[in-house]
Amino acid sequence: MKKLRFGLATQIFVGLILGVVVGVIWYGNPAVPTYLQPIGDLFLRLIKMIVIPIVVSSLIIGVAGAGSGKQVGKLGFKTILYFEIITTFAIILGLALANLFHPGTGVNIHEAQKTDISQYVETEKEQNNKSIADTFLHIVPTNFFQSLAEGDLLAIICFTVLFALGISAIGEKGKPVLAFFEGVSHAMFHVVNLVMKVAPFGVFALIGVTVSKFGISSLLSLGKLVGLVYVALAFFLIVVFGIVGKLAGVNIFKFLAYMKDEILLAFSTSSSETVLPRVMEKMEKIGCPKGIVSFVVPIGYTFNLDGSVLYQSIAAIFLAQVYHVDLSIWQQITLVLVLMVTSKGMAAVPGTSFVVLLATLGAFNIPAEGLAFIAGVDRIMDMARTVVNLTGNALASVVMSKWEGQYDPAKGAKVMSLAKTEQNTTISG
Repeated sequence: MKKLRFGLATQIFVGLILGVVVGVIWYGNPAVPTYLQPIGDLFLRLIKMIVIPIVVSSLIIGVAGAGSGKQVGKLGFKTILYFEIITTFAIILGLALANLFHPGTGVNIHEAQKTDISQYVETEKEQNNKSIADTFLHIVPTNFFQSLAEGDLLAIICFTVLFALGISAIGEKGKPVLAFFEGVSHAMFHVVNLVMKVAPFGVFALIGVTVSKFGISSLLSLGKLVGLVYVALAFFLIVVFGIVGKLAGVNIFKFLAYMKDEILLAFSTSSSETVLPRVMEKMEKIGCPKGIVSFVVPIGYTFNLDGSVLYQSIAAIFLAQVYHVDLSIWQQITLVLVLMVTSKGMAAVPGTSFVVLLATLGAFNIPAEGLAFIAGVDRIMDMARTVVNLTGNALASVVMSKWEGQYDPAKGAKVMSLAKTEQNTTISG
């Protein structure tokens, strides 16, 4: 007897559609968040529970097997250089499109839904009190276990890389420690598969809550901004990443099809953390060395937020146009530099996009109050920029593997083709 088998992507898509339907039908009903928010929060907590153990174990295995500290340092330099180049492209593209299409011209922002952003204002003030030296010092943890408890990824990566280099340096004595973390890594990836079984329910709940709170009507007042952000992110995803992929020997459309489960889940939850373990696993399957994947992907989650900086540059120009603040070409060049610095300095801060915008707007005399109106549709734009962030970090693994001469394009294409064939099979015995 043959039966239909629905893959994870199909299940998540069904959950997404049902969530939208529930949100539209019960728009404004406080019962929806009351009953559905705990389900969505439970799923996000399950994901956050496993992210750190996977990052630590994978990074230790990868770095300890990569060789000397010199090799790791070389990889780190190349990775940061690539991130800076691609991030700069994203910021410049955002500014160019905002200047070309003028999304803020003629917009009556007072008709838009206003949202409380006081929490971001306080965070921005705290961050502004920190110097550049403080930001770099924060990368080195004074207490590793405290960093684990707080989920401070940069501090965790710093200690883990040093610890892994120590394991590599002591040779045979370090093998039992390495074997332990290999076991942890395998066990945690099994846990990931278990957690993914409830992903469709989490997506249903999170989308249902979002739509019931803001409704479809919230898009109308700021439709030009939302539309331009989506077009810009789609252009960056297909064209810019398409060129980068071609240079690395990857067809971007096949790559996106290969990553469709993770892309749909990230889009639905507005969180790239939900798919970090699966992204790392998939990059290894297409031929990227574990050492490179476990190093590049976690660092990318704090340093390579292409979708976020693209959105921030558009939003900054949008608000300048709304409030009739005329920015010269030199001011916009300065804006590029400011965004490059602030987006890295606040990488681990909750609500990064808003905090970065607050810090940036103040430097150009653009009223920050406008963010209270953008916040009403921020979740809708966040869904799209999360997809670009995710794809950028996954593709970075391929780029760095190619740069290091350790990527086989033929193997990658074969695995992606096989994965596509398996995903298209909906009948099982």
